[in-house]
This record gives sequence, C-alpha cells and structure tokens, in this order.
Amino acid sequence: MIFATLEHILTHISFSIISIVIIIYFMNLLLVYEIEGLRNSSEKGMIATFFSITGFLIIRWISSGHFPLSNLYESLIFLSWSLSIIHMIPYLGNQKNDLSAITESSVIFTQGFSTSGLSTEMHKPEILVPALQSQWLMMHVSMMLLSYAALLCGSLLSVALLVIKFQKRIDSFLKNNNFLSLRKSFFFGDMEYFHEKGSVLKNTSLLSFQNFYKYQLIQRLDYWSYRVISLGFTFLTIGILSGAVWANEAWGSYWNWDPKETWAFITWTIFAIYLHTRKNSKLQDKDTNSAFVASIGFILIWICYFGINLLGIGFHSYGSFQLISN
Repeated sequence: MIFATLEHILTHISFSIISIVIIIYFMNLLLVYEIEGLRNSSEKGMIATFFSITGFLIIRWISSGHFPLSNLYESLIFLSWSLSIIHMIPYLGNQKNDLSAITESSVIFTQGFSTSGLSTEMHKPEILVPALQSQWLMMHVSMMLLSYAALLCGSLLSVALLVIKFQKRIDSFLKNNNFLSLRKSFFFGDMEYFHEKGSVLKNTSLLSFQNFYKYQLIQRLDYWSYRVISLGFTFLTIGILSGAVWANEAWGSYWNWDPKETWAFITWTIFAIYLHTRKNSKLQDKDTNSAFVASIGFILIWICYFGINLLGIGFHSYGSFQLISN
C-alpha cells in the first residue's frame, strides 16, 4: 500500500513538473528575446522530472521484485525516463539544447498517456509469465526502449529539418519567379513597383540574416539528428542481438520471424540505410535524403513498439495490452 501510494505521488509529480516545463518553454519561445532564467528553470524542471521517474522505477522494482518492464504502463514510464536522459545530454555537455521541443513534448505525451490513458488495472504490477522470468529481461527490453526513445527524437528532428527546407525552397521559388514584383507592377503601376523594389533593397541585410539563421538551424538539426539516431541504432542493434540470445533460451531458436522480430529487423534496416545515406559523400543534398529515410523510420518505430501489441499477435504479445516484452 505504501509503495503504491509513493508510485502514485511520483508519477503525478513528474507529470505536473513536465507540464509546467512545457508552458515555460513555449512562453520563452514566444518572447522576442530569450530569458535565460526561464530557460534554466525549464532545464531544472526536466532534471526534477528525471529524478521523479527514477524514483518511481526504483520503488516499482522493489515492490514487484523484478525490473519494471513487464507491461505497457511500465514500458511507457521507462520510455519517458529514456527521453528525459536524451534531453539532458546537450545540457550536461554545456551545448545549446536543440532537442528541448521534441524531448519535452514526447515526455509529456508518454507520461500523460501512461497515467491517464490506461486503465488503473494496468497500473498494478503483474507477476511475470514464465517466458519473461529471465536475466535477459533487463538487458533486452531496456536496450529496445532506449533505442526507441533515441530513434524517435532523431526522427522528429529530421522531420523538422524537412519542414524547414521545404519552406525554404518555396520561398526561394517565389523569389526567383518574381511573383511579388509582377503582382506589384500589375496592380500599382511602375512607380509603385520601383518603390517596392527600393524597399526590398533596404531589407536585403535582414533577409540575408534570416537565411543565415535558417542555414544554421538546419545544420544543428542535421548534427543532432545524426548523433541521436546513431546512438539509437547502437541500442537497437544490442537489443536485437540480446533478444536473439533470449529467444534461443526461451524457444530454442535465435530467430523465428515473429511479427515483432520482423518489424524490428525492418526498422533496423531503415536506420542502417539512413546512416549509409548520411555518410555517403557522393549523394547530392544528402541531409534531405537521409531525413526522408528517418521520417519513414519514425512510423516504423511506432508499428514495432505499439502496433504489434495492439494486434496481440506472435510470441511477443503476452496478452497484448496486459504484458509487453519490448
């Protein structure tokens, strides 16, 4: 009873803190000049969220007697914990945190869904089924969830990169075709057109600054997406290999082409293609091509993590929403 109360308190504390962090972040985003105090408060809030979730996992581990990764509720909490770790990587390295918008939004989504979107019955710790009573539970499932967290963040950064580049190309297309100039010339005559042209020349420095800012932002998004996806790909590889060893112990075969295994392999292949595309110096506009591949990977991760368990098929179903292996 004490453990259940502590778990309840910690989950609601973490959700409350991350909600305040999101509000602070968007307040700071809407301001013309960033306020350093608000940004620091946001970062400290994420650290507090991390420790709250860590406390929950430790208490659940003690109360249940096994590592808390046996059902959907526990896996979502662990996913939130993994996302908060990824958020703190730039902060600990004293670098500009370009992951904030994605990690903070992802944490509040997973925390909100786990605490409010699932029935209270699923919040209770369950006795592990025989197939999950293995020393490989912690190794395999934790690696898979860490990989999901990193790959989701990296993929969302790639999506943001695509959106910015797409908008930039539209602006460039409109500028090159002189749509604005033609419209002004047609409706307002030559005098108005030349007046507009003079105004454009005056604003050249501002446009150059905006283009330079977009260029820097694209470079940072590409930098972080590549590094976070590389980290996630490493975790995913370790998770799949450890899962193969566990499968051999549990079912007598390293690979069974189970739906979960199949989609994990497809996900691994897509992100291997991403890394190859990202490193291929012969490709033109490789950051856009690799970002497109990562966007496909974002969908595949959710199919692998959530979709297969919704269907409740294969060796990895374990009661679908009741138990989840990875």
